[in-house]
Amino acid sequence: MTDEISESQASIRPVPKNRDAFPAFRQIATRWMDVDVYGHVNNVHYLSFFDTAVNAWNIEKGLLDSATSSEIFLVVETGCHYFAELVFPETIDVGLSISKIGSSSVVYEIGLFKPGMESAAAQGRFVHVLTDRTTRRPVQLSAEMCAALELLIT
Repeated sequence: MTDEISESQASIRPVPKNRDAFPAFRQIATRWMDVDVYGHVNNVHYLSFFDTAVNAWNIEKGLLDSATSSEIFLVVETGCHYFAELVFPETIDVGLSISKIGSSSVVYEIGLFKPGMESAAAQGRFVHVLTDRTTRRPVQLSAEMCAALELLIT
């Protein structure tokens, strides 16, 4: 076994996207507790930033009321690629786009940007499935939901 990354593994690593790849942004401040012993925001918090940005956008667009909606979005897949460290204190810009809308699913692409930087410090994917709150079974996205989600299609 070797410690080196194979050529095929290296080829799957994406290139950081620029801000213009994202039609919507939200600012999120890093917190003191986000930083680990290495002096940067710990990787676990990046997915929290994704979750916060996506769900806040859904709430603002009327797609979700987390307390009363009969249908809710559940995460079925997520992942992140890291390119530059985020630190505290820093207010990061979270870029949102959608690469695919299915019958009950939405594939979000998310970029985390340091202040003043044009390319993403981290970027990832976040897949939501609309489900019945009680049964947790997939539910078809309505035409109204699709119309709102299409605002983020790139």
